[in-house]
Amino acid sequence: MKKLFLILIISATNFVLAQSNPYITVTVAQDGSGQFKSIQQAITSIRDFGPAEALVKIKAGTYHEKIVIPSSKHKITLQGESKENTIITNDDYSGKMDALNQKMTTFNSYTLLVMSDDVKISNLTIKNSSCNQGQAVALHVEGDRFIVKNSNILGCQDTLYTGGNHSRQYYENCFIEGTTDFIFGSATVVFKNCTIKSLANSYITAASTDQSKEFGYVFFDCKLIAKEGINKVFLGRPWRPYARTVFINTEMGNHILPEGWNPWKGDKMFPDKDKTAYYAEYNSKGEGGKIENRVAWSHQLTKKEAKEYTIKNIFGDWKPSMSNK
Repeated sequence: MKKLFLILIISATNFVLAQSNPYITVTVAQDGSGQFKSIQQAITSIRDFGPAEALVKIKAGTYHEKIVIPSSKHKITLQGESKENTIITNDDYSGKMDALNQKMTTFNSYTLLVMSDDVKISNLTIKNSSCNQGQAVALHVEGDRFIVKNSNILGCQDTLYTGGNHSRQYYENCFIEGTTDFIFGSATVVFKNCTIKSLANSYITAASTDQSKEFGYVFFDCKLIAKEGINKVFLGRPWRPYARTVFINTEMGNHILPEGWNPWKGDKMFPDKDKTAYYAEYNSKGEGGKIENRVAWSHQLTKKEAKEYTIKNIFGDWKPSMSNK
């Protein structure tokens, strides 16, 4: 009996260890020192619906690719050598003609599209180099339980699309920049210790939170900065009714307008979005964090209300973690 118990304990331990380590690791290197020279080739090579995490290590270089992680390639981790020197870039934009001579839209202009669940990204720069030509997404995410750490997400209009009403996404120690609505979508998203840079006088966020969701965008301990000369930026405007965006303990530069939020007037299909949107702050700091002239339909959280904004409350049964730094 004792022997059987010992075997069960060893088997359980091995199972746990197997789940915490990648079952396969592949390396991408432009100089041929890895198994692949292309990131997309590496992703395609991984078994569909694999048993555990698949780790793709990406050596330094500039990768001119348009990448898709399809829904069948779940539990993939993309790990760059360094965010400064490991760059994925493309230049598609809405209105550009594609290979079939059809005009692209915002939603297929991405540099990197993540459709699968349990994808992790670290130490990378993801960039759409198109600017002032139309909406041009750098990172488009629809999968659930998505994590990005220590990465740059760069573009102009519509840099980061957080799609999917049931998608939960976590961004930590990231640098995100853009011009208009450059963080937008319906997902439930936490931004922790991120730097958000505005490149134009416009809007940072454009949430489209589903009416059924209690949380939309939540920014913790972030920093809002701007390019020199930029001085009229809104924290956000509602892309759809019931948009939810909250800034907690965020340092805001003097480019943030005193009123803070914009109602997005003139949308004939969705009028009066300010009546359903929930925009709030707690302990905003800096020149742009002065709250005296915020729009009347926004909120200042009480200390008790702010305590409800926890990872557990926001994400439910999912606790973001990343074993590979």
